[in-house]
Amino acid sequence: MARLLAMLLLSSLCLAAQAFEFASVAEPAILYDANSLKAKKLYVATRFLPLEQLVVLEAWVKARDSTGKVFWIEKRNLSSKRYVVVTARTAMVRASWSNSAAVEFVAPRQLGLEWLGNSGDWVKVRHRDGSTGYIKASEVWGD
Repeated sequence: MARLLAMLLLSSLCLAAQAFEFASVAEPAILYDANSLKAKKLYVATRFLPLEQLVVLEAWVKARDSTGKVFWIEKRNLSSKRYVVVTARTAMVRASWSNSAAVEFVAPRQLGLEWLGNSGDWVKVRHRDGSTGYIKASEVWGD
């Protein structure tokens, strides 16, 4: 019986691991190496930094950033408003989801853009100046 329970728990953890959610940092926040305010402080995360939530507890979230670093952040410092970060050297943000569509603006590496949704290989984004467009999903992280 214990073995069956362990297998069920493991399979549910595997399913949960496949459905990671993204969130963004609401305001600059401290990142820790454990889920405690007494833990070692690692970095200060900037506002809008997209994070992949790996483990969600009552007051803490274990997360990963676009570089693969893993850390803990207080849940109260996260926003459900999503952002992506440009990972390509430069990326063309286009008027529609086509390589031949007009270029709305050019996005440099590490630029944070508000995530407005996706449609397969393209992500709809908004720049902080209000410009919107579509960027290839392969050129951003946080989608």
